[in-house]
Amino acid sequence: MYHKPTTKTLMENQIRHHLVLIPPPFHGHLTPMLQLASILHSKGFSITIAHTYFNSPNPSNYPNFNFLPYFDGLSNTQITSKNFIDITSTLNTKCESPLKETLVHYIAKLANQKHEKIACIIYDGLLHFIDSVAKELKIPSIVFRTTSATNFLTYHACAQLQSKGYLPLQDSKSCDLVPELDLLRFKDLPIFNLPNPDDFLQNSAKTLSITPFGVIFNTVDSLEDSSLNQLQQLYKVNIFPIGPLHMIADDSNNSKSILRENHNCISWLNNKARKSVLYVSLGSIASWEEKELTEVACGLANSKQNFLWVIRPETVKDVSAWLQSLSEDVKVGIAERGCVVKWAPQGEVLAHEAVGGFWSHCGWNSTLESLCEGVPIICQPSFGDQRVNTRLLSHVWKVGLEWCNVILRDEIERVVRRLMVNQEGEEMRQRASELKHEIRLAVNGSSCDALDGLVKCILSVNV
Repeated sequence: MYHKPTTKTLMENQIRHHLVLIPPPFHGHLTPMLQLASILHSKGFSITIAHTYFNSPNPSNYPNFNFLPYFDGLSNTQITSKNFIDITSTLNTKCESPLKETLVHYIAKLANQKHEKIACIIYDGLLHFIDSVAKELKIPSIVFRTTSATNFLTYHACAQLQSKGYLPLQDSKSCDLVPELDLLRFKDLPIFNLPNPDDFLQNSAKTLSITPFGVIFNTVDSLEDSSLNQLQQLYKVNIFPIGPLHMIADDSNNSKSILRENHNCISWLNNKARKSVLYVSLGSIASWEEKELTEVACGLANSKQNFLWVIRPETVKDVSAWLQSLSEDVKVGIAERGCVVKWAPQGEVLAHEAVGGFWSHCGWNSTLESLCEGVPIICQPSFGDQRVNTRLLSHVWKVGLEWCNVILRDEIERVVRRLMVNQEGEEMRQRASELKHEIRLAVNGSSCDALDGLVKCILSVNV
């Protein structure tokens, strides 16, 4: 998937190579970028994380990194709302000058340290404005995509569909397969049901740009070989499928989260039978309304299965009061078989032998973490790449249940029992176990080779 230029190793170079990594301020993007930083630091690079003030990482968790804040232009209203699309748009329109000024000062500082230079900027593809900054400063740059390679391919497909007159999408065509995208339907595309599809197309066109030095994906070659090959043919650049990053990264930093985790749930899991617990979490952005929460509580209680349920504080004002407002039989069910927390150490939870299923929004990080531990998924996608991931889980890898997403207690009870009790779920657990083995082989195989290729690529442009 990549070309291997011949060059000097880090140990042979007198100048210490400095990398600046730039993530957006979202948990699902910050986490893999910090994992990538940890991996590259282990290869001998100095690491600087340039970040917004909003949702900034805690430097004390990463003593080996330098941190470089820059002005983000976000209003208090935006920070409070945490609107993903609005914040991303603001960063792309207001941060070019502040970031450039910050980097210019930093370059001058490094110039006084004779053996330091910025070898490369690695930036999240959401922040497409950084490409202009890197070019103006004459610093090589590489794009990092935190979604699947298949999802990135859909952006290219959307642009093609528009040029061929398929857009706007018609509901009658929603279940038709998308030309040239194996098994994906029109309704799986990120553009489906968006209020402003033209805005999406305009922004996605900007994110399609890939620097000449290549693109990094947090994925595994064997999981997405078809999509990776198509991207290689389209862009003719180095593609580095280095993943799963959380398995390759240094464990001492890998477990850090910008959200406060409740580790008491691990003690609760320790007292449960093997593969008997359903882990329920919609990630750091997606959520249920209070009425839906009640239906979920009833469905989980009626399923008679053990469950560990993450309910973030912003989902409902007073979780304890809400739990007390539930009917008596539901409260008894939760007390006997449930554990409710504000946030959980997800990697540790999914790796626990008591966990036999995951009800997820199917963000790419959660998808990878579940695959790596052999845990099948009940898929409830909300937006963005989540529908693409759901389709991969349910119809390509066959370790996920795509259900109607009707948040009613009877439907919830039914789908939970399908995964946790029925033969269908047991067969998925077997396939998930096989995928787990395949992924773990790749960590020391194709992903390791891709990482070596990335290191050589960075060094080759700095000879």
